Amino acid sequence: MCSTGFVRSLGFALLPLAVCCIVANLLLFFPELKIQYVQQDKLSRLVWFMMGIGGGGVLMFLPAGVFISLGKCTGCCWNESFVMCGSVTAALVGLAGSGYCFVISAMAMLEGPQCECATALEWSYPFANDGGRYLFEQDTWSKCSNPVSIVEWNVTLLSILLGLSGLEFIICFLQVINGLVTAVCRPCCYKQDYTLNA
Repeated sequence: MCSTGFVRSLGFALLPLAVCCIVANLLLFFPELKIQYVQQDKLSRLVWFMMGIGGGGVLMFLPAGVFISLGKCTGCCWNESFVMCGSVTAALVGLAGSGYCFVISAMAMLEGPQCECATALEWSYPFANDGGRYLFEQDTWSKCSNPVSIVEWNVTLLSILLGLSGLEFIICFLQVINGLVTAVCRPCCYKQDYTLNA
């Protein structure tokens, strides 16, 4: 596989996913698009792990940049393995970042948001001990009176983060496989290069 165009396409695919992860995570900090919940420390604790900003966002720019920077193999087959080794290493970093984003988002989804309970009028995690059953029982979402529609807000954004990080993980995994296949098949690259120069 002398052409690295496939790797470059993976890099270009990662960029919008990373940006969307950052935006989704930032929105989690501003329920009702208000800053007061950040100032009063009324956010869910797992939001502060910044899974979308760090893991699914900034960290993904490394593999994206490495993938995009790869050119086509034109007379450079001698360093094809070295180039692919670097891209596989970057892909492993991407796997770690996207995996982190996915796991923390899933944990936040299961725990549910921190909110002011309609009955007790105190801030707590009313869904923390129900094992995520609240996700299928929308009539229980009214337990949270403040912020308004916080359950819908969190579920929507965390679902987006789960989907985006899942796609990032698949893309980085594809590059790990691609890099390993390229390393194994590099004699074909040498043979092709020799034939062209003969």
